[in-house]
Amino acid sequence: MSPASVRHSGLQRQVLALYRRTLRMVRTKPTAARPKFLLFARYHFRERGGAVSPRNITAVEYMVRQGMKQVEMFENPSIKDCSVTDDMRRWERVWRNASTSTGAS
Repeated sequence: MSPASVRHSGLQRQVLALYRRTLRMVRTKPTAARPKFLLFARYHFRERGGAVSPRNITAVEYMVRQGMKQVEMFENPSIKDCSVTDDMRRWERVWRNASTSTGAS
């Protein structure tokens, strides 16, 4: 089965739509701030979202609602930058090292 023909549940579609919306929001931000917004998004989807079991529907729904609120806030044109913590930067270094050593992207 090709990736394009994979059927997703409604909740999976919501998560994917939220991720796409987040990436679109990042493109609206000043060029200098985009790496920080992108790191913020990756961290929250991969690290925090990855800590929740996909079978825990209630937790996933809660995180989608929280994510929607955050994206709506960041979509405001007056928001030009975001804060990135040291934990996020450490996570990014580990994630990049792991993805380059395994060949994953």
